[in-house]
Amino acid sequence: MSLTEGNDNPSPHPGSEPALDYSRFLLSAIVDSSDDAIVSKDLNGIITSWNPAAGRLFGYRAEEIIGRSILTLIPPELHNEEDLILRNMREGKRMDHYETTRLRKDGERIRVSVTISPVRDNAGKVIGASKIARDISEPERVDEARFRLAAIVDSSDDAIISKDLNGIIMSWNASAGRLFGYTADEIVGQSILTLIPPELHHEEDEILRKLRAGERIEHYETTRRRKNGDPVYVSVSISPIRDNEGRLIGASKIARDISDRKRMEQLVIQSEKLAATGRMAAAIAHEINNPLESLINLIYLARKSCADNEKGLSYLLTAEKELERVSHIARQTLGYYRDTGAPKEIHLHDLIDNILTVYNSKLLARGISVERRFNDLRKITVSQGEMLQVFSNILANAIDAMTTGGLISIHTRNISSSVGEGIEVVIRDQGAGIHQDHLEKVFEPFFTTKGNLGTGIGLWVAKQLVERRSGQISINSSTESGKSGTVVRIFLPFVQAALRQSGDNLYTA
Repeated sequence: MSLTEGNDNPSPHPGSEPALDYSRFLLSAIVDSSDDAIVSKDLNGIITSWNPAAGRLFGYRAEEIIGRSILTLIPPELHNEEDLILRNMREGKRMDHYETTRLRKDGERIRVSVTISPVRDNAGKVIGASKIARDISEPERVDEARFRLAAIVDSSDDAIISKDLNGIIMSWNASAGRLFGYTADEIVGQSILTLIPPELHHEEDEILRKLRAGERIEHYETTRRRKNGDPVYVSVSISPIRDNEGRLIGASKIARDISDRKRMEQLVIQSEKLAATGRMAAAIAHEINNPLESLINLIYLARKSCADNEKGLSYLLTAEKELERVSHIARQTLGYYRDTGAPKEIHLHDLIDNILTVYNSKLLARGISVERRFNDLRKITVSQGEMLQVFSNILANAIDAMTTGGLISIHTRNISSSVGEGIEVVIRDQGAGIHQDHLEKVFEPFFTTKGNLGTGIGLWVAKQLVERRSGQISINSSTESGKSGTVVRIFLPFVQAALRQSGDNLYTA
């Protein structure tokens, strides 16, 4: 719509020509200043007017677009819409807030909300149509982004919860339901203290204090409570939620279940404690066994010297038998801790991953990275405690050998060997290596290359445990500068070949 020429000082008096000009002037000013695109067209779809907002929205100047078909702005596949619009206009119908897609000058598609009204002449005859178009692309993008974020939250494996500053739960995703056992209908509106054991309620006060100070809490490990009352170990990250003006209005919590990791840590700690106990018992037994052998030899000589003293000889024979029994007990004690728990069917790579999690702080401190390549698709039935002890010992040795950092690679695969099918685990480090003249001794009890830091029991225990499982273990190593490192290969058959003299029960995978 263009300005209508009139007097320089139009008068607003009703009924006068200047008043009509002034009204047109006002309408034209409104159209030109509108934030919405306002376009008019005739009944053939030819554009007849174009306001500045239309230029901003579609990219055309008025002189470029006036006189061209409205189809210029409509994607080809939607040209049929124009036929419907023109038919409605000829019938004098109005279309309100019709959402559709239009084209900019550069070819970009935009979503618009269009209101279309018929334009009539002084006789009331429809001579064209006016369109008011509003860009709704940005709100739709915002809505789409919100939808995607909501979908991410709903599909997350972690529990994601929001609460207000009074600790009242405001939102609850599906994983939170799986972790804690409550449905959203049950828990939204309840206090977050519902999930916190009573003895840990003080944690919430500290959390709220930090949030009000604008602090974020990351990977805080604690205990929470399920609906059935069971405790669950979680790692929690908590972030403040602010409104558009930056005011703190609540907090979001992301909680990850770490119960399995905590249980594995306890198993490893228990294994290490038992192994330490076994090492101490082995050391004591070793020290006792030497004098026992001396005493047995002395009694033997004493018997030879008093062959005529029948009573004394009887005493010496009894003493010799008892000492032999004590020596046998000492030799048994010189063995190692044997986990008496029932064998379990596991993936070895899961067990190794859990051990690496426990040693993660040591790995980070040493600057050691780990390469995993796991191809053990089949589970194996083993004593979990024993395998923890085996791989913990080997990985601890690898870490100790890599004082300047480097790479530990761990590969697993299913293979066939002379003793049947099984799993091979190869652990390769870039440590200082073991001298060749020491390699043949590494599996001997009490032999160590760590000086006062080692007991010389770890690899010997690992060998006993692997071979008790009918498996095999071997070590290759190099101390060559730039190529140093150690490779440990362990083979565990799926089926245990035979019973050991220790009386272990046979179990098969």
